[in-house]
Amino acid sequence: MAVVLLTAGPTAIVAGSWAALNIRGAAVPLERRAAADTELAMHARGGLGPAPRVASAQFYRFMGAVIALGGVVFTLGGLLELA
Repeated sequence: MAVVLLTAGPTAIVAGSWAALNIRGAAVPLERRAAADTELAMHARGGLGPAPRVASAQFYRFMGAVIALGGVVFTLGGLLELA
């Protein structure tokens, strides 16, 4: 179990930090992709109006912070499992 936690933890820390710290503008493309996916889904259902805004870049930055903190918890849990 420690190996799984020590693998998933740092992976989550890196992935979450990438969006939370907006490294190389990671949160903005996520926002654009969500908007494009919503627009495509509306067109597929026959909706011709503007697509509603689903999530902002700030939301993705917040979720990245939550994922990074979860990764810290996993890493600490894996370290405690080894001890």
